[in-house]
Amino acid sequence: MKLYQVRKGQFVYYNNELHKVYGLKPMYKLSVHLIKLRDLSQHITNAASVEKYIPKELDSFIFNHKVYTLINNRKPEEGDLILINNPAPDTLDHYSLNEIEVVETVDKKGVITSDSNGIKHNEYLLMVPGRAPDSQPITYKEMVNTEDEYLDEVDRQMIPYGELPKLGDIYRKKESDVLFETMVVALKGQTIFLGGGLELSQEELMDTDKWEFQYNPFAKALHSSDG
Repeated sequence: MKLYQVRKGQFVYYNNELHKVYGLKPMYKLSVHLIKLRDLSQHITNAASVEKYIPKELDSFIFNHKVYTLINNRKPEEGDLILINNPAPDTLDHYSLNEIEVVETVDKKGVITSDSNGIKHNEYLLMVPGRAPDSQPITYKEMVNTEDEYLDEVDRQMIPYGELPKLGDIYRKKESDVLFETMVVALKGQTIFLGGGLELSQEELMDTDKWEFQYNPFAKALHSSDG
């Protein structure tokens, strides 16, 4: 790429890994400043050494040692992460391309983030923790010669896409001497609140070695109302 084609916020591949451009200093030979998304380490290079990538729905990548899948088929909740891929900020907002922000409140028009930015629903993709089975991994441009440790990490963070915990879901605890079933009573970001005062992370509840989904007593009624 030529330097004039490089923009702050772009996703680029450098040394086969996905990075984000966080700064440009045209007067220097190594003019492109990058953050590696996988571990947030910083790197400096030149425009000829990077290749632009435009993130899209169902891309999955590691951000700060955790795997996320980009989706746009459901609204975020408080505590969720979003990737601002289509920024159109108002005068008082201060966000830009491919910034990752934490959702604080949600309404029909959009979200307010913890950075006090008002972002419309068509400006972002939701970052769902875990890698959906039908997603496109983009952490590496080429998967050849990548570390086995990385691949193991991604496999551990697979999610049953479209089957995230919902209000009313009944789960059975597996490693228990007595039968123990409980209902999902509240959701807040990635935290799941269960009946009986239990509070778990979404990742822990989705661990099939510990918990088993049983049924949702309200599912039939919900489907009927949709029709």
